[in-house]
Amino acid sequence: MEVDEPRLTNEEIAALARRIDRPIVLVGMMGVGKSSVGKRLAAALGLPFIDADEAIEEAAKMSIPEIFATYGEPNFRDGERRVIARLIDSEGHQPKVIATGGGAFVNEQTRALILDKAIPVWLDSDVETLFERVGRKRNRPLLREGDPREILTRLRDEREPFYAQAPIKVISGPGPHGQTLERVLKGIESWL
Repeated sequence: MEVDEPRLTNEEIAALARRIDRPIVLVGMMGVGKSSVGKRLAAALGLPFIDADEAIEEAAKMSIPEIFATYGEPNFRDGERRVIARLIDSEGHQPKVIATGGGAFVNEQTRALILDKAIPVWLDSDVETLFERVGRKRNRPLLREGDPREILTRLRDEREPFYAQAPIKVISGPGPHGQTLERVLKGIESWL
C-alpha cells in the first residue's frame, strides 16, 4: 500500500503563491492533463489560467484541426510560438498558469523562451494512461494518421529529450488530477 505524503496547507500554498514571480508553463504530451491540472493549479495559487491552444484558436479564428488541415503543422507551430511568446511576455511576465500544446516545447525558440522567462513544469505519463485519455478522440490532428497508441509512443519517445529540459518533472498517473496538482505544487516549491 502506498502512503501519500502530507498535503500542503492553505498557508503553505499562499506562501508559495507569493514567491512566484513569473508564469508557470505546463509542458508535456497530449492527454497528460496540462489543461485540467493547470486550471486547478491556477485556482490553488490565485492566478489566471490560459490554455495556449484556446488562445491560438482565438487568434487564428479557426480550430486547431482546421489550422493543421489548411496550413500544415509547420505553420501551426510558428503561430503557436508567437502566441506563447505573447502570453509569457504580456504584462511584464506576470505570474499566471499556461497550459501548452504537446509539441510546443519541442520548438527550439519556444523552449528557450519558456526556460528563460517562466517556471517550466513537465507533466509526464506512461503511454497507456495517455491512450486511455485521448486515444479514441478524433479531435487530435496528430492521432488521425494511424494507430493512436503507436503514434503516442513514437511522439513520446521523440519529445522526451525536449521535455526533460524542464527543471520540474511531475508524473501524472491514472489517478485523480488532485494528486498531480499536489506533486506540481511541491515540485515548484522545491525548485524555488
